[in-house]
Amino acid sequence: MLKRRSLMASVMALGLMGAGANMALAQETTIPLISKGFQHQFWQAVRAGAEQAGQEFGVRIVFEGPDNESQVDRQIDMLAAALANNPPAIGFAALDSQAAIPLLRQAQDAGIHVVAFDSGVASDIPVTTATTDNVAAAALAADKMAELLGGSGKVAVVAHDQTSATGVDRRDGFLNRLSEAHPGIEVVTVQYGGGDHLQSTEITKAILTANPDLGGMFGTNEGSAVGIVNGVREAAREGLVVIGYDSGSAQQGAIRDGLMAGAITQNPVGIGYETVRAALAAMNGEELPQIIDTGFFWYDATNMDEDQIQAVLYD
Repeated sequence: MLKRRSLMASVMALGLMGAGANMALAQETTIPLISKGFQHQFWQAVRAGAEQAGQEFGVRIVFEGPDNESQVDRQIDMLAAALANNPPAIGFAALDSQAAIPLLRQAQDAGIHVVAFDSGVASDIPVTTATTDNVAAAALAADKMAELLGGSGKVAVVAHDQTSATGVDRRDGFLNRLSEAHPGIEVVTVQYGGGDHLQSTEITKAILTANPDLGGMFGTNEGSAVGIVNGVREAAREGLVVIGYDSGSAQQGAIRDGLMAGAITQNPVGIGYETVRAALAAMNGEELPQIIDTGFFWYDATNMDEDQIQAVLYD
């Protein structure tokens, strides 16, 4: 469960407490948020931030998503059902940046304000997107990988997908940064585990078997990173530099145990909070930036107990 201290610290760190409190809203206003899933602690933290905003602004939040991040069709069905209720606004984290566009266009035509969160869509329909700068965050992960490998070695990537904006941006942000700034690092393979830790574990073990001289691995989301850690543990592989993305108790434990060098943490509470706040602002006719950058941090054993980092970690 997300720590209350972390929730409030994240919101206060963004300077959001009390913002927009004068919004004129109907008592029973309901804003649905369709996420990518429920299987990761990341999404529970996003939900907590959204519900915190709902409580603050006096609106009802309905947060749902498919069982896992491969169920694009299921997510589209959820989106269609939510839109059928004709809400004034909706938050949407796309599993596929293209698949939902026809429905979102219908929403726009019906006057429903669409706020993208975490992962955008290939369209200008959303009034804004509350997200991490995933390209920059993955580039930081690449810099850390190169530093920890001493500027040379072989690495592999276990990514969560190649259809969502986050999957593409994190993969390409990591690969492009290595290519541009760290030519001594060779990427031997990029494979996709659907964000599922079990599938990512099996992928990791296969990569390790095929590449006995591998120096490092990067997992692009919580499930991918946990899968890498489990695969490394099951293969009894030592000396591998593992870098993850997101937080959660499994990754924090792996860092404390020395199985993972460090990870990028987003601000999931801030993503959820900003999504709701942006939806209410759009309903009030306010202009919004194209992107609401909710920030990211590198954390490892040296800084993960600092207040600033604790505010954006989640259990």
